[in-house]
Amino acid sequence: MHFEEQLQIWIEQGNVTIPQLFFQHYKNLNIDEVEAMLVMHMIAYQSEGNNFPTPSDFTKRMNLTENEISKILQRLMQRGFLKIKQSKDSKGVLFETFSLVPMWRRILEQIMVATEVQTSVVKIETDGEIFSLFEQEFGRLLSPMECETITMWIDEDKHSSEIIKAALKEAVIAQKVSLRYIDRILFEWKKKNVKTLQDVDKQTQSFRTIGTMKSTNQSEVVPVKRVPFYNWLEERE
Repeated sequence: MHFEEQLQIWIEQGNVTIPQLFFQHYKNLNIDEVEAMLVMHMIAYQSEGNNFPTPSDFTKRMNLTENEISKILQRLMQRGFLKIKQSKDSKGVLFETFSLVPMWRRILEQIMVATEVQTSVVKIETDGEIFSLFEQEFGRLLSPMECETITMWIDEDKHSSEIIKAALKEAVIAQKVSLRYIDRILFEWKKKNVKTLQDVDKQTQSFRTIGTMKSTNQSEVVPVKRVPFYNWLEERE
């Protein structure tokens, strides 16, 4: 999707308004207040159908001379925020318009970079929490191989942090705290399309109910200790 189309979708859906978008980011582009005011007047002129306002037009709304306006326009073009586009009308006559697309593109790049950085920070914090939780339950530091295994669950198998934590909890309940056991749990959950904590609850409750029924039937002949967990390492069809 082209940048112009994406920006238009944002505006039409009401996710962003032009003044709001500009006011939030012009400082980061090192656009000063006078330049910013000229840009806002240009946006206003364009909304009124005047896509190529002259320095004379700007002086009617700003306390600046035509020469000062011309210098600001030139400065904005030199810095890559503004450009002049040539187009043809229905009769093939050339006409010129100001385009602020280069500036909007720079703003969009800032937004995307900021979003990526925020996402990365959240991921790092979440991943770090998972490793700390495993070390807490294991009662020791994780080995490089163990860290690699957990990383594979996250990056390659695409397990969410909450699912990995749930699998660890299941292993703790079963008193089988090992990566092999947890890996088996995650493998079974993935086969059964378990993606949320609600799905986890359904699976674990189902297995524990089955385990209790088997223990009850067996206890009629030989006393069997009931266990409140499901053995995920048990071979089954």
